[in-house]
Amino acid sequence: MYKRMLDHLHTAILLFDCELILTYINTTGEILLADSAHHLIGQSACDLLKFSDPALLVNLKQSLAMAEPLVDHALTLNRMNQNVTVNISATPLISGEQVSEILVELQQVDNHLRISKEEQLLTQQNTARLLVRGLAHEIKNPLGGLRGAAQLLDLELHDAELKEYTQIIIAESDRLQGLMDKMLGPNKLPNKKSLNIHEVLERVRHLVQAESSGSLTIKNDYDPSIPDIKADKDQLIQAILNIARNAVQALNGKGNIIFKTRIHRHMSKGRKRYKLAVKCDIIDDGPGIDADMMNQIFYPMITGRAEGTGLGLSIAQALINQHNGLIECNSEPGNTVFSIYLPMEVGNE
Repeated sequence: MYKRMLDHLHTAILLFDCELILTYINTTGEILLADSAHHLIGQSACDLLKFSDPALLVNLKQSLAMAEPLVDHALTLNRMNQNVTVNISATPLISGEQVSEILVELQQVDNHLRISKEEQLLTQQNTARLLVRGLAHEIKNPLGGLRGAAQLLDLELHDAELKEYTQIIIAESDRLQGLMDKMLGPNKLPNKKSLNIHEVLERVRHLVQAESSGSLTIKNDYDPSIPDIKADKDQLIQAILNIARNAVQALNGKGNIIFKTRIHRHMSKGRKRYKLAVKCDIIDDGPGIDADMMNQIFYPMITGRAEGTGLGLSIAQALINQHNGLIECNSEPGNTVFSIYLPMEVGNE
């Protein structure tokens, strides 16, 4: 029972014996150390906890020997050649009159910062979307009247040259109407059905390949074991297509794009956690996204291209949000990754 409770904690729990050999680790600990309990149990703290400060292991041994708790903050833990920042607390467990075990709790600080930043971005995006939707509605009403007046005037005119001007007004009104519709974003709830995510990705890959020209290579790297998910096929195609087209435009006809899928364990969106999610990456080796643009790329009307509308990524984010998912982006020259996370079950608070 207690193990099942520990598996639901957001912090990593590790139990070591008096020789500092791992005897238990919860699910969050497996995720933090990027390995399974089967491989981790039986290893020493020296091998598992590779901190930038070597004195910590000395302090851990002293805590065990003196039966005194240990607390430390903002330590750098090396995990799979990546550094994460954690807070640590260690509590010796006494059996009889001797210390028999030590309970170590690791709280990933940068993960909490990521969740806080994510919540802030979602709030900002929702606020921006509401403002844009309100503005779009205000524009659509007089736009309809303008188009109607131009149509009536066109019927009264008999001069072909003058009719050209009314046709321009009508055509531009239609173009603005289409832009307003895009700004309003998805106008219907997703019609979720069981589907294979790879069918969606392959559809998009073939579409993008057909649209592109030049020496552009589009490959796939799929995990065939991923089960079907419940989603709206058309909405997913639209969201992924918007991201893929962004990658094509960034490459300017020359480069590589990879569509990649993997199972992602313990996804969190805001305060909700999901045990399993599908992670879809669209990776390109283009010039990357400017650091100044990174926090704004999902806002409506934000674009780094003179000919762009800045709506593609905003619409993609809105469509994925309707599936309780999220999109993240990491970019540096030669490696831009848009990651789409789609949960496979109902989340828990």
